[in-house]
Amino acid sequence: MVALEMIRVVIDTNVLVSCLLFGGTPGALLNLWKSERLRLLMCRGMVDEFLKVLAYPKFSLAEDEIQYLLYEEVLPYAEMVDVRPGPVLITVDPADDMFLRCAHAGRAKYILSGDRHLLDLKTYRRIKILSPAVFLSGVAS
Repeated sequence: MVALEMIRVVIDTNVLVSCLLFGGTPGALLNLWKSERLRLLMCRGMVDEFLKVLAYPKFSLAEDEIQYLLYEEVLPYAEMVDVRPGPVLITVDPADDMFLRCAHAGRAKYILSGDRHLLDLKTYRRIKILSPAVFLSGVAS
């Protein structure tokens, strides 16, 4: 039996939050990383942003729920990547640079995002930038 290759991906914060809290199309990614078909790549800045977003009042999550999502649903399946600073890559939203840098440093094959600033790039150093729907309909099917 041939083992499936684990696909190395960076998932932006909004897609990750949607996946964990709302299901839908992004929710299908959860089963892929839990079944080890995807290897999540994250850097410290991404974890910090994820925690900040989960704490938004609109989500009404208690601290123990946030900790559960981080320590049970995400980090056990993620590979932490050291990211070096560099010049601004996305001038209209430099905060998105961390996803590009993490993907490059972690040798990702894909960045999954719903962010127009990232999607408009289409690729970054041979890393394809796709929406979750496009990824799931083509690559992960």
